[in-house]
Amino acid sequence: MKHFTLAAAAALSFALGPVAASAADVTMRISLQLPLKSHLGQNLVLFKEEVEASSGGDIAVEIYDSAQLYKDKEVPAAVGSGAIEAGVASLTRYVGDIPAVDIFYQPFLFDTEAKVRAAVAPGSPVRGPIDAAIAETGSTVLWWQAYGGAIMLSNGGPIASPKDMEGQKVRVFGKTLGAFTEAAGGAPTLISGSEQYLAYQRGTVDIGMTGVSGVKSRKLWEVMDTITVTNHADIEFIVVVNTEWWNALSEEHRAIIKAAATKAENDVRNRMAEIEAEAYAAAEENGMTIYTPTPEELEAWKAVSQPVYDAFLESTGELGAQIMEAAKGL
Repeated sequence: MKHFTLAAAAALSFALGPVAASAADVTMRISLQLPLKSHLGQNLVLFKEEVEASSGGDIAVEIYDSAQLYKDKEVPAAVGSGAIEAGVASLTRYVGDIPAVDIFYQPFLFDTEAKVRAAVAPGSPVRGPIDAAIAETGSTVLWWQAYGGAIMLSNGGPIASPKDMEGQKVRVFGKTLGAFTEAAGGAPTLISGSEQYLAYQRGTVDIGMTGVSGVKSRKLWEVMDTITVTNHADIEFIVVVNTEWWNALSEEHRAIIKAAATKAENDVRNRMAEIEAEAYAAAEENGMTIYTPTPEELEAWKAVSQPVYDAFLESTGELGAQIMEAAKGL
């Protein structure tokens, strides 16, 4: 079994977060890079309330939001090594060990909600093999958190077609999105979600990629003025727990946590359309322009994307080919 290591883990002080409930038999700390007010943060709050109520206080859940303890890219290592019990990470953060996770960032592959739901259903021919591969890193997937479609942010006008990206520096949050950017003539820069506000403010990049809910939770309208609704990728986060910690729990405690995780997963998935609609409305209220590409412009984006698919199949081996076939069959 592969286990991640994190050199600085032992030196981190957990005094930054809430104090554990003294009466609890089990404490479950969860690292989150987003603010607690974000929809992923509120989804963790729902989980916390369910677990603590169902366990009668035997299990205490502590949420460390806004990257207090770990940045998004550090979560797989922290959880896999046991430095923390649980964490939320963008699925693409596992791409180094499991290149096939970037199936969800293949441009325009999951272009309807029905396809997304079929792909992320527990045990589906797309999700099932990914969850199994992540289990080889020392972590167990508890649930998937929907984050919506990927959009583009800019100043002074939309990124309507690939020609608008040519020669521009682009914030991306995954290797495959970087390949997509390069295919369109842009220069990708991998920037953590918690650091993107400053990147836009300082002009480190010209264009951003994110989910629209992140525009609202991070108030990105203060540093960008236009959203282009490309929905060129499906953004998924996962909540993972350290496998050794998980296996050491009593059967009763695992059942309580599993039930709360299922409720949390269904809740965020079912509310995703509403969450995105509210975020778009908030962006407009705060002065942003929302631009939806024409069918012709979307075709231009798709036309430059073929090299991304080719590279995915070349780098992901048998697993990548397996889940690509499954995705196309949805």
